[in-house]
Amino acid sequence: MSANTLNLTPAVYAYFQKISVRDTEVLQKLREQTQKMSMSQMQISPEQGQFMGLLIELMGARKTLDIGVFTGYSALSVAMALPPDGKVIACDLNVEWTKIAQRFWEMAGVAHKIDLRLAPALDTLQALIDANEAGTFDFAFIDADKMNYLEYYEKALFLLRKGGLIAIDNVLWSGDVADPSIHDENTCMIRKVNETLLTDERVTISMLPIGDGLTLALKR
Repeated sequence: MSANTLNLTPAVYAYFQKISVRDTEVLQKLREQTQKMSMSQMQISPEQGQFMGLLIELMGARKTLDIGVFTGYSALSVAMALPPDGKVIACDLNVEWTKIAQRFWEMAGVAHKIDLRLAPALDTLQALIDANEAGTFDFAFIDADKMNYLEYYEKALFLLRKGGLIAIDNVLWSGDVADPSIHDENTCMIRKVNETLLTDERVTISMLPIGDGLTLALKR
């Protein structure tokens, strides 16, 4: 028993991953490919991807949003958990990164489930709203530029059905959000997002210390 979340030492974290992550060859290869990149820290952890897949199965989700694709690990994790007719609307701007993502989606046999929209994510989300798709999505993952996090959240919430779930990444921001001496724009925005969700009566929330911090917001 413990009143606090366990501190994961390197040894405990290695055991945790070894004994809990059900990996696939494609996921492993995608992580290895991404680790060669200078921005590799942007990729979510394997346990977070697996957790998101579990959420998809629990919800019986069929229609989802992936806001911030990078090399495609989150979209891949979700698509693998979706039923054959499931769909991920994946939003990103970077052609180079998403080409890597598309290659691995093909390797995993889930490319037909992922609709990549290469445009500013806010434009893509607004286009979905304009197409009368509000209230039709089951799940949304937000992991893009931090300065637009609140706008992504508002649009995603509008697109979600009642009982739909938003997962917001990087909410602990490597611990910087807890350091009052840090005032850069991204850190301040993430603090604002966290404070906003704490008092948002439209959702039920839970912040989890997984990866770089993940907040789940269930639409009431």
